[in-house]
Amino acid sequence: MADSAPVPAEFIPFRFRVALFADEGGSQLVCRGAFSEVSGLEASVAVKNLKEGGRNWGEVQLSGPTTFSPVVLKRGFTEVGDLWKWFDAMNRQANYALRYTGLIEVFHPSRAFTDGPTVKWWLHQVLPVKFKGPDLSATASQVAIEELHLAHEGFTLEAGGAP
Repeated sequence: MADSAPVPAEFIPFRFRVALFADEGGSQLVCRGAFSEVSGLEASVAVKNLKEGGRNWGEVQLSGPTTFSPVVLKRGFTEVGDLWKWFDAMNRQANYALRYTGLIEVFHPSRAFTDGPTVKWWLHQVLPVKFKGPDLSATASQVAIEELHLAHEGFTLEAGGAP
């Protein structure tokens, strides 16, 4: 007898799929992988205070430059082994202009990858700044990538897909 109940959320280790594209339009796929944790989707605006003569009840608050935190991908695996090649090209081979467009797809916990993504985050002008592999141990069952830190120049949110 087939059970049609959804899989409990604690049994789905990978809920985030990350793809990197060589172009802004997302047509030239470079690498795709699944990760169990994605953090750092954060933007902060610096506030500049302007003291205005005759305005004694407070300062004028002006919007300053926006800064973006690095996105950290944890405990993942990829379909193609190009993440290390990209990191190596950026650092050891001094190819500093090699930047990609990133796509983070968030899936509903009870359906994993069976339906379309619930939310998509597009990262612009992405470059790798830290790569951490797993600790190698004969008794461990870790995945191929422990952490990957991605610096970027901004992100956009695309909502829609599965409820």
